[in-house]
Amino acid sequence: MLRSPFVGALAVLGLAALAVPASAAKLPPEARVTGPDQGCVIIRNIRQTNVHGDKTIDFMMNGGKLFRNSLPNNCPQLGFERAFSYQTSQSQLCNVDIITVLVQNGGLVRGASCGLGKFTPIELVRKPKK
Repeated sequence: MLRSPFVGALAVLGLAALAVPASAAKLPPEARVTGPDQGCVIIRNIRQTNVHGDKTIDFMMNGGKLFRNSLPNNCPQLGFERAFSYQTSQSQLCNVDIITVLVQNGGLVRGASCGLGKFTPIELVRKPKK
C-alpha cells in the first residue's frame, strides 16, 4: 500500500502536538511576596487550592491569606488533572509532606507523588483594566 509523504508528515505533527504538556500553558498569576516563607500551613484553614501547572499550587486560606507553594520538582500530570491528595498525622501541611496527583480514569486513580516546597505568603498583582 502506498502512503503519501504528506499524510505521514501530518501524523508526525499530530504526535508532536500531543507531546506538548497541557500544563505548560498555565502559568501562575503574577504575585508579590508579602512575608517570609513558612514551612507549614494549618490544614483546617485551607479554604481552596489553585493548581498552576506541574510545579505551583496557590493555597487560599480562611481570612483571605494566600500562600504559593513552588514544588522543588515538576509533578507529572498535576497541571493537567489539577487535583491532589495528601496524608498527614499532623494538623499542618508542611514542606516535608508529599502530595499525590489524583488522575481521573473512569474513577480516581493515584498518580505521581511529589514533595511540597515552602509556603510563600503572596498577594496577586492586579493589572489595571483598560
